[in-house]
Amino acid sequence: MDCVQHIDSEKVNEGDKKDVELQNQRDESIEGQRLLILTDEQPWKPWKWSRSWVKDFLVRVRCVMGSLMGMEWYCFAALGVLTAFLSFLMDLSVAKLLRAHQWLYNQLEGHCLLQFLCWTLYPVSLSALSTSFSQSICPFSAGSGVPEVRTILSGVDMPHYLSLTNLFAKYVGLICTLAAGSTVFLGKVGPFVHLSTMVGAYLNQLCTVLRGEKEERTEGAMLVVAAAVGVASCFGAPISGVLFSVEVMSSHFALKDYCPCFFAAACGALTFHLLSMWSGEQETLQALFQTSFSDDLPFYPLEIPVFAILGLLCGAGSCVYLFCHRWILLFIKTNKILIKVLSTEKALYSAMVVFLLASVTFPLSAGQYMASKLTIKQLLSSLLDSRQWTSQSHNASVVLQPNLCPWSEWIPSGNPYLTLGFFLFMKLWMLVLACTLPLPAGYFMPVFIYGAAIGRLFGEGLAFVSQNGVYLDQDRNPINPGGYALAGAAAFSGAVTHTLSPALLALELTGQSTHAAPILLATLVANALARSGQRPSFYDALSISKKLPHLPSLLKVCPRLSSVPIGKVLGPGGPVLERAAGPMEVQQVLNTCSQTQIPVVDTLDSRILLGSINRSDLQTFLCHNHNKVLKKQLVDMCSIQPVSVQLSPDTTVQEAHGVLSVLCGESLFVTERGRLSGVVTWPEMKRMMADLADDL
Repeated sequence: MDCVQHIDSEKVNEGDKKDVELQNQRDESIEGQRLLILTDEQPWKPWKWSRSWVKDFLVRVRCVMGSLMGMEWYCFAALGVLTAFLSFLMDLSVAKLLRAHQWLYNQLEGHCLLQFLCWTLYPVSLSALSTSFSQSICPFSAGSGVPEVRTILSGVDMPHYLSLTNLFAKYVGLICTLAAGSTVFLGKVGPFVHLSTMVGAYLNQLCTVLRGEKEERTEGAMLVVAAAVGVASCFGAPISGVLFSVEVMSSHFALKDYCPCFFAAACGALTFHLLSMWSGEQETLQALFQTSFSDDLPFYPLEIPVFAILGLLCGAGSCVYLFCHRWILLFIKTNKILIKVLSTEKALYSAMVVFLLASVTFPLSAGQYMASKLTIKQLLSSLLDSRQWTSQSHNASVVLQPNLCPWSEWIPSGNPYLTLGFFLFMKLWMLVLACTLPLPAGYFMPVFIYGAAIGRLFGEGLAFVSQNGVYLDQDRNPINPGGYALAGAAAFSGAVTHTLSPALLALELTGQSTHAAPILLATLVANALARSGQRPSFYDALSISKKLPHLPSLLKVCPRLSSVPIGKVLGPGGPVLERAAGPMEVQQVLNTCSQTQIPVVDTLDSRILLGSINRSDLQTFLCHNHNKVLKKQLVDMCSIQPVSVQLSPDTTVQEAHGVLSVLCGESLFVTERGRLSGVVTWPEMKRMMADLADDL
């Protein structure tokens, strides 16, 4: 008997020695590969000494930079600089294309038919090119991109929307869209926020490599920072960019992301202004849209209630616009002809819609009453002009030159009320129709300009009334219609997006702090009216139309989803290990799931939850049990981590989503009386929200 035990012990010792030898061989091979990479001793590559010197120099530079601050701060700065450079390059390209179109149109003066063809076919060609190019390279590049980024930041994994092909397709397609001009009446804010998040995703990967850490499940902080940088790089407005990231992009904003957002947004805004100054567009670091509002008496105290009335008017207008927007999205999803055209001939659809829009805005027809010759920037600059157009149009000593006075395009017949009213009526349905185009496009700036037109019309009417001595003395300063245009822009765009950041954006765009109080008041009143009745915002409507698994948007259209218990929609439980599991059971679980935390129960029959084990610990467990005669159980070698947060089957889907987002965890365990009922992971949460979206 003793002899048999002695033989068995020798076999065990021999097995242990073999394991030790194999482990040593693996360590030596890994160490050899590391040395090979560091010293770069591959004989098939030239210049070994030069490359080794360069790598050694880069390692020392990284050490010096890391001693000053964390590597992630350098990535935040690089994100701001790169995004600002992309924004400036896009603006430069679009400006050249717009000047080419304007030059060609002016050269054909006197030939009405040729001018019509030039006015229509130029944007038609660019829009068709934008659609076909972006759709052929990456079908996910169409639209704004803000709803998708919101969904990603809520925890849902959507890697296709952050790919390099999407970045390239969206960037080129957006240039073509913006070059179509005010005929299509689309902007760049939304797509550029998406572009910034793509750049941020790849910089996050670079940062993890430089720090030598494993990449986390999400890019969390970097994507939130990138959303702020996207707005800051478009307008040179860092503060409103951060507020936009807080309001629109993140359902749960972490305070630790506050300073990185401001740092990266400031880098992006400063770089954008410096590039604009060096290119000759600006003389110094100044606001993008310069205004000449009076600082002595910017508005009268009696005008405060009038700004509140303007906020009510903009809130009511936003409700009409959002209703039309939701209706057109539903019509496109249900009309069989449009479904077939948009699934097979997207470029043809874009060409037809843009041809219709361009025909309506032709300057020799109805376009002369819509200031169609002005670009997007010229439209906003002219609407913010502080002079009263009614008094200027009746002043015979004033020579109206369109090149020097862009606002003169608004008074072709001497009546700005007719032009502004016609502009508001036509642009409402034209903007709603343009939102259906399957190309990269932004929708914030057109809405901002539309609100400015509402405020301008309101301000011009008030100025006309005050000139006739209704409530103001003639000797005092006149009413400033530009201030009402600025308040209307902030109020209408804020009501459409259900945010307050446009109020701060309006101040940063113009550099006017004198109208801070009335602008904020108008924006608050408009938001109060637009948010009443749980109406979905513009981005919520897009998320619902695309059936994105974004829970806050789903709750806007169906509030009863907030009371759906998670036990009702939770799928079958995933792999589970019992405490006495062996190597075969552990290997089977590792092969069938990709979770980082595996639940451990007492027995498979009782399913009493004991805790969880990390995936790395299970792999270590398999390595120690490899080629061993005496197999050990899971509880003998691995420490079971207790579960601090557990959900019950009665917990609602909204509460589970909130806990999962706040904890930034991979999974949550659902238990009933201590028994494991299921596991809530981000893929499982995505499936549940997708099922809820399909049921709407």
